[in-house]
Amino acid sequence: MLQLPVLQEPVADVNCQRVRFDTMPSGAYRHSRLGVGLQLLYRRHSCNTCFDENAGHRPDGQPGTSGLVLQHLPHQRRESFLYRSDSDFDVSPKASRNSSMTSDLHSDEIIVTPFAQVLHTLRSVHDNVKTLTGADHLPNHKDSAAAPSLATPSSDDEDFSQMADKTLKDLEWCLEQLETIQTHRSVADMASSKFKKLLNMELERMSGSGQGGAASSANQIESYIKSTFLETDDDSAVTPVGKGGSSAAGGSGSGGGSGGDIETGEGRSPRDANGAQATMTKVQVKSTRTPAQLSAIEAGEAQLPPRLGVETPHSEALIQLFETGLDKWGIDIFKVDELSANKPLTSVVYAIFEKRDFFSKFCIHPSTLVSYFSQVEQHYKPDNPYHNAVHAADVTQSTHVLLNAPSIGNVFSDLEILASVFACAIHDVNHPGVTNQFLINTENELAIMYNDMSVLENHHCAVAFKLLQNPGSNIFSQLDDVERRQLRKMVIDMVLATDMSKHMSLLADLKTMVETKKVAGGCLLKLDNYSEKMQIMQNMVHCADLSNPAKPLPLSTQWVTRVMEEFFSQGDREKALGLPVSPMCCRETANVEKSQVSFIDFIVHPLWEAWTELVHPDAEDILNTLEQNRDYYCELSAAKEAEAASKEEAGANKPSS
Repeated sequence: MLQLPVLQEPVADVNCQRVRFDTMPSGAYRHSRLGVGLQLLYRRHSCNTCFDENAGHRPDGQPGTSGLVLQHLPHQRRESFLYRSDSDFDVSPKASRNSSMTSDLHSDEIIVTPFAQVLHTLRSVHDNVKTLTGADHLPNHKDSAAAPSLATPSSDDEDFSQMADKTLKDLEWCLEQLETIQTHRSVADMASSKFKKLLNMELERMSGSGQGGAASSANQIESYIKSTFLETDDDSAVTPVGKGGSSAAGGSGSGGGSGGDIETGEGRSPRDANGAQATMTKVQVKSTRTPAQLSAIEAGEAQLPPRLGVETPHSEALIQLFETGLDKWGIDIFKVDELSANKPLTSVVYAIFEKRDFFSKFCIHPSTLVSYFSQVEQHYKPDNPYHNAVHAADVTQSTHVLLNAPSIGNVFSDLEILASVFACAIHDVNHPGVTNQFLINTENELAIMYNDMSVLENHHCAVAFKLLQNPGSNIFSQLDDVERRQLRKMVIDMVLATDMSKHMSLLADLKTMVETKKVAGGCLLKLDNYSEKMQIMQNMVHCADLSNPAKPLPLSTQWVTRVMEEFFSQGDREKALGLPVSPMCCRETANVEKSQVSFIDFIVHPLWEAWTELVHPDAEDILNTLEQNRDYYCELSAAKEAEAASKEEAGANKPSS
């Protein structure tokens, strides 16, 4: 277990570069990363914290659990850019990367979120003041009436002067940070803005280090990451190209609307271009059951569906696959698709409900479940290379595995687990295969309906809950009114968080919550209110949605091929519509291998690193796989660049005719 004791030398820095204030010249800390960087750390349009009137109880009314125990982490093998030294940036005085927050119990226990750094420094100030005043030698220094006169060290005492000077600097720095906090924002916004600033610095360094084709690829990757994963608001210093849609690799690609050649004329609005409005079709929510079948289901007299809910000649093989792999990370979801007669989502959800005894706990008739998820599966577009029912099944099964981690085994109620599984299953239903920004740029009816905000994520929720209204399809009919409202709220909160532009905010919320608890001297996250639990649940679903690079390599490479094909299909449509081609959507210029390295380094690894810290040691194997896959793509990228350089050199040396 981890409990950070008070440190005698406060260490904090905007890039987690631990700066010892007592070694800095007077006033220097103002111009360090702490002074310069943290003044830009207050982005994000809303505060996720709230006070729940049912704090201390589960959403289903059950008593609160004992919480989540935070474990001490060993030194990371490859720390993400959030922990990287700032020695390459002219932002703060150079300090040793090995200067760590040492203590009697643990070494190199790093804090990167600004609010936790403020709390940590204030604890040190408190400790130093006790030492300076001699209060730490009193039996009870809070009892002023019984306190004798304090023996204050001589002002000529060198140690006393140094400690007093350092304490004043520490306190002044803390006041400076607290004075700049915007009262309508969450303290996690400090971390969110800091992480965005660091990411921009890393991306600019990457794009500035290449030449020729390498520089072009780096610029495209930079634009893609900024446009997809960095949410902006009025206070933002970052101006991304656009806001990406939900995807396990960021944005998304192929559209399911228009076909054939599309001609556009100069000066025409993109929405007037033939085919732009055909991106999203009206959602048909008709039941596929006959009246007799519906009556039987409603009366509770329906026959049980086939094993695992699907008719397939490979039922025995599918059963065997689930018996050995349902609870394991990296099940071959493409094999599930094949064995289930192309109904992977229905079969995966059915298997999970059966495994978790949800049919009995929530009085769900198996036929009702099959009726509903058959309709959901039909509303996933099979023509999408990536955003289809296979992806939904993969995210659902991945979340099921994450929920089985021993560290969070007693954290969530059955209703919360049900909401998590359901949210994953429907989180991309009726996805058109294009990004939010594409819909916004073409003034699609969905973008207008949802005011350009999390367009697809709002649509996924609406379709899923609309389908529940079909006769014989309401799997939640036996929940009481309070449970239904709670489940609906949880599902909406989780699905809206799959908007990839929320990535930095989710990451910052999670790390701030964890580090603040550690700095406060505790090792138990009680999670006794809705807001804190939802932070965990949102990040868990987000991790599952971004889990493709952390799957076994044969699966991971298939997902890369699929998502890139969807990107390229969107790029083809943008060209046909006369729109600017989105980053990473051009077949001719995208560097797939290098983009995967950057995607892992800047997006996926920091997220899984934070999740691993939360549930340590339960996700160590997943992080290992992610790093191995990163090395694989790094080798491919280096080989590709070497080949390109060789060809360029050969062309330059070729004698002119």
